[in-house]
Amino acid sequence: VQLQASGGGLVQAGGSLRLSCAASGRTFSSYVMGWFRQAPGKEREFVAGINWSGGRTSYADSVKGRFTISRDNPKNTVYLQMNSLKPEDTAVYYCVADAGSYTPNPSLYDYDYWGHGTLVTVSS
Repeated sequence: VQLQASGGGLVQAGGSLRLSCAASGRTFSSYVMGWFRQAPGKEREFVAGINWSGGRTSYADSVKGRFTISRDNPKNTVYLQMNSLKPEDTAVYYCVADAGSYTPNPSLYDYDYWGHGTLVTVSS
């Protein structure tokens, strides 16, 4: 599985961005998908995850109520809608896929495939 994230950029605090992740492979619809991020000097952290059907999602406390993860299985794409962005959301965002789970987990070790990151910069 290859993952290609896009949609990052520079935005002012309070603004919005939508990240997209296009996946290759015919088994996309069976994977748990997610997003992680890594800010400069910090560890990589879980942001959001979604199960195969989209019926179950999970979010980090820091983004609950502001970010929404969704997926379009026929298009092999997962999205992260980010609203009310804050400077502390500045990070490289990574799209991930978990081939072995049924529900999204916050541990980075559960994810089998990682895309190249896309940089999100939120200015104050």
